[in-house]
Amino acid sequence: MKKLIKPREMDVVAAVLKDKEKFLIAKRGDNQSFPSKWEFPGGKVEKGESFENALIREIKEELNVNINVLKKIASEKVEVNNIIISIHYFYAEIISGAVELVEHSDFKWVVKSDFNSFDFIIGDERILKFIS
Repeated sequence: MKKLIKPREMDVVAAVLKDKEKFLIAKRGDNQSFPSKWEFPGGKVEKGESFENALIREIKEELNVNINVLKKIASEKVEVNNIIISIHYFYAEIISGAVELVEHSDFKWVVKSDFNSFDFIIGDERILKFIS
């Protein structure tokens, strides 16, 4: 009888950075999983870390800017390689610094009506309808 392997679970946070009517999206680097897909930047929540603190840390690491986390938009679950990933999306704003790409290959500020022009990573594409 084949033994079932229970998927691991992981929490991830993502920042929907807004500036007036535009949103920051970032293109995943070639050495990352899902290369060249567009996403809202963020990353893994460490043990004992709040979602908000994880998001502040991840955005500082990935984009070298300081942010203010605003309200939660939605959560989405995806399964990748037998890992269930719960992605928690938050509106956020840059409060200091200029964007410097550390892990991503590109970034753009786009209006919501242009979202369909980009190939978003799974999860992010599902929450586009909740963004205003």
